[in-house]
Amino acid sequence: MISWAELKKKSLNDKVQTLYKHATFVTAIRYYRHKVNLYLLGNEYVEVFVNHKRAMIDKIDLLDRSHSRMKFYSDQIKLS
Repeated sequence: MISWAELKKKSLNDKVQTLYKHATFVTAIRYYRHKVNLYLLGNEYVEVFVNHKRAMIDKIDLLDRSHSRMKFYSDQIKLS
C-alpha cells in the first residue's frame, strides 16, 4: 500500500490516479469555494480540494486533524 510520504512526491495527475485505484472515498464537505473529498489511503486520511468555479483540483493534502474543518467531518462520520 502506498503511504502519504510516497503519494506527496507524485504529480497531481498521478495523485488522482493513485487515490482512484488505492484509496476509499469516505465523505465530502463544502468548505468555502471548495468541495473537499475525504479519502482513506491505508491508515491515513487525504483531502482533495475541488474548485468548482475553475473546474479543477486545487490541491491534495494529508488531513490536518487540528484544522477547523474537522467540525464538518465530525458531523458526518467518526474518524479513527
